[in-house]
Amino acid sequence: MTVKTPFIIRQAVAADVTAVLNCLAEAFAPYRDNYTAEAFLDTVLSAETINHRMKSMRIFVAEDPTSGVIVGTVACNLVSSEEGHLRGMAVLSSFQGAGIAQQLLERAEAELVAQKCTRITLDTTEPLQRAIGFYRKNGFRPSGRVTDFFGMPLYEYVKP
Repeated sequence: MTVKTPFIIRQAVAADVTAVLNCLAEAFAPYRDNYTAEAFLDTVLSAETINHRMKSMRIFVAEDPTSGVIVGTVACNLVSSEEGHLRGMAVLSSFQGAGIAQQLLERAEAELVAQKCTRITLDTTEPLQRAIGFYRKNGFRPSGRVTDFFGMPLYEYVKP
């Protein structure tokens, strides 16, 4: 897909909740069978869990300025005075490859750097090989930390 107009990257507001849920559900749908039911629900969120994320993390969305459609999202927060954490990166399949994930990542990283964090972490799963390649291209490396994510391995990646 060719990007004809730049996408607007902005902080999500309450009115964006349904669009963010739809974006997560659509982007992760191809991986559903590779996740435990609990891990998938924690990844795509629900009406209840997105409200918690809206309160505990800063959520950014990529909006098509022509249609107003939310086509991507990412969340971030500080987990300590030094560490920022990324979560819930998703771009609608019809917009993947258009540079939207890059714009979202750069906005989230800028937010965390502005809050003085010195390292950024994210967690991912084995099925998300395309995302892992994207994160590696952007300077993230495996930390070696693997935790249990509702019965499946969750791999931490870190970027100084």
